Amino acid sequence: MIPAWSLVVCLLGAMGLAYTLGLRRSLAVAGGAPRSLHSLPEHHGMLLALWCGVPAIAVFALWSALERPILQLLLRRDLPPALRDLSPGEHSLLMNEVARAGSAGGLSPAVRDAAQRLGEMEHTSSLFMSACVVALAVGATTLAVRRIRPELRARHHVERVFTLLLGSSSLVAILTTVGIVLSVLFEAVRFFQAVPFFDFLFGLEWSPQTAMRADQVGASGSFGAVPLFAGTFLISAIAIGVGAPLGLFAAIYLAEYATPRQRAIAKPMLEILAGIPTVVYGFFAALTVAPAVRGLGARLGFEVASESALAAGVVMGIMLIPFVSSLSDDVIAAVPQALRDGSYAVGATRSETIRKVVLPAALPGIVGALLLAISRAIGETMIVVMAAGLGARLTANPFEAVTTVTVQIVTLLVGDQEFDSPKTLAAFALGLVLFVMTLTLNVIAITVVRKYREQYE
Repeated sequence: MIPAWSLVVCLLGAMGLAYTLGLRRSLAVAGGAPRSLHSLPEHHGMLLALWCGVPAIAVFALWSALERPILQLLLRRDLPPALRDLSPGEHSLLMNEVARAGSAGGLSPAVRDAAQRLGEMEHTSSLFMSACVVALAVGATTLAVRRIRPELRARHHVERVFTLLLGSSSLVAILTTVGIVLSVLFEAVRFFQAVPFFDFLFGLEWSPQTAMRADQVGASGSFGAVPLFAGTFLISAIAIGVGAPLGLFAAIYLAEYATPRQRAIAKPMLEILAGIPTVVYGFFAALTVAPAVRGLGARLGFEVASESALAAGVVMGIMLIPFVSSLSDDVIAAVPQALRDGSYAVGATRSETIRKVVLPAALPGIVGALLLAISRAIGETMIVVMAAGLGARLTANPFEAVTTVTVQIVTLLVGDQEFDSPKTLAAFALGLVLFVMTLTLNVIAITVVRKYREQYE
């Protein structure tokens, strides 16, 4: 069997050769006078490379996508009657067993024979695919070489192909977003068929444990998500209360007050925080910040839980500092110097210029940075698990243990689950609500940005 990666490498090498051939062919047709060509020789080379690679790569991708289903369908006809008439689910398990037969022992003779037959079919398919891809690349290149003439609009063809490529990339992103939304939506609808929507959205008790069998009792499940929303907002508010001011003040200092030497040292050190894994922040929160918060609360007469929203929020706020500071710093530095000079000319001080000129002009970018930080805080999981706990409590006390929507989504989907159970489907309902929350934040941010952009541009 020919490895797929080797075929791709050969195609890329063939495209490089086709580019060189197109370049030389166009110069030969022009008689050494490139000015007589409608397009540059590079455009002719690029066009020939596209003719060589695009159809061959398309056939390779299509063949690779359809090869396994077609081979399994053909293989099913050769199976014994007892294995041929299985249900779709059992047939899928059988095909997985056949595919793993090369590395597993203790298999039945029928499965071993099927695995051997599948290997032979895959080898034959690989040879045919390689032959088709190579023949298509050579044939397309030969046809394209014959079309090279001085009047050929190679540049237009190349630009059209790249425009189609860029549009296809945008379409893939859009379809991916739509697919994610629909997949979550369909499963959430199944959940709401078992649990009333308003009981989920406004219920005050969250206990998703349900009975797996009819003979089990005492696990009917409560799916009131208000405690999860409250915990998410509480920890996110603490995190933004810590990260937003510190990040914004750091950005103002770096952009307006720091010397070039200070900026060259401080900015990379701040951005290092963005590269620290969240599990390390979780260790820091659980081993350092949480005991410190508990000890400080005891000295002040407050009762602080071993896992608290305050500890998780503070550490999460530290994690958000580089998101706010780096983006805000770039936005503030991009404000035209003419605005500052005009403010200084009418007698404003540096602090007045920053407050009344620079920050309002940079407000759209600062709002975008804060939006990114809020979204990051809402979606954080590891810090909350390690520092705030898993218990769903409806409280506004930052000294108590709470949990968030994302933590519960992970908890519900860990381990072997039944996707017909409300307990598992509740994760999709929570994901849908989280998506709506993030979308609302985006709409609010876009509204603010448009309003102030019109005012200061």
